[in-house]
Amino acid sequence: MKQTENKKPAAPALTIEARENQMISLADEEAERRIRSGKASDSLLIHYLKLGTTKNQLEKAKLEKETALAEAKVKSIMQAESSEELYANAIKAMTVYSGNGEEEDYDD
Repeated sequence: MKQTENKKPAAPALTIEARENQMISLADEEAERRIRSGKASDSLLIHYLKLGTTKNQLEKAKLEKETALAEAKVKSIMQAESSEELYANAIKAMTVYSGNGEEEDYDD
């Protein structure tokens, strides 16, 4: 009896992303089984060899840093927009306080 036959089937995925992750996991398990049994194709072996290279690790680290930079830029833009709104409200409040504006001009 095969080892995979002893496993309970996974619960059905609720999202497309979860289903993709299930399929990736199954494919990875099958690749491992073939490598361990000595029946892996050359292309399968090369794929996993490339994953372990320094170049691949550097590319992965670069992508992670680029992602972090993009997230920081988005956060910075959102903070700038928030600051702009705060400054506009402060200017309106000062105008009303100095007597040069109408109280209706100031929105809470």
